[in-house]
Parts: sequence; C-alpha cells; structure tokens
Amino acid sequence: MNWADWAILGIVGISGLFSIKRGFVREALSLLTWVTAFVIARLFTDALATVLADYIQTPSFRIGSAFAILFIMTLIVGALVSNLVSLLVQATGLSGTDRILGMGFGLARGALVVVVLVALLGGTPAVQDAWWQGSQLIPHFVLMEAWSRDVATEVGQLIWNAGR
Repeated sequence: MNWADWAILGIVGISGLFSIKRGFVREALSLLTWVTAFVIARLFTDALATVLADYIQTPSFRIGSAFAILFIMTLIVGALVSNLVSLLVQATGLSGTDRILGMGFGLARGALVVVVLVALLGGTPAVQDAWWQGSQLIPHFVLMEAWSRDVATEVGQLIWNAGR
C-alpha cells in the first residue's frame, strides 16, 4: 500500500469516527435535509422570485436570492427536526445502536468523498503518476465512480423532470 491508500483509509476512517458521535439518525436526517433543500429550492425558486420582483430589480440576483432563501430556510427547518428526532432517540435508549449505525453511514460517506476525489483527479495527469498506478484501493474507487456517475445521471433526470 502506498500513501494514497493510507490517505483513502484515513478519509473513510475519520468520516466513520465523526459519525459515531453524531449517530445514524442525525447523519441520515442531515443528508435528507440537504437533498430536500435542493429539491425545494429547485421547485419553488420561480414562485418566490415572482414575489420578490417588487423588492429586487435585477433578475439574476432575484432568482439567486430566491434559491438561497428557500435553500437556507429548508436547512434551518431540517436542523430543528433533526434535533427533535435526535432527542427522541436518546430518550428511547437507542443511542448505542444509533451510534453504531452512524459509523456505517459515516464510512459510506467517507467512501463517497473518495469517489468524488477520484472523479476529479480522473481527468488529470495524476492518473499517470506512480502513486495512482501503484495504489491498491484506487481501482476499486474508479469502478465505484463509474457506477455512481450512471446512477447520478438517472437520478438527475428524475429530479429535473420533477421540477418541470
């Protein structure tokens, strides 16, 4: 294993450790909140931009402001819901299970970060470097990147079509 493999293990491991502290429920609700914020902002930006027309004259700034307002407000509501649900999980005594499941979620998130890094570096001369060629883990993440690109394209089309 070379330094790139150790860096990959570090990214995945640190993400897993952070998620042990937060727990699965909080991690899953956080992810759901971000996705929901994007979808809500995407679906309702035009409606809010129309409401803001009397206050913001520049169309690009008005649309950007509408998107940002919807996105941020959804994140705030999601954080409040996440805190309430986390308190409920603690009250039921399931925090140990929640933390173990959170670790699994964090490991998956760390792997996703590595997939994104591999995707970004895949189009650069780095793929010819000795550390890339000698890595034992990078080929596995290259396969995951190709699969996730296909899935992301399909999901993106579904979201795009839902916004119409």
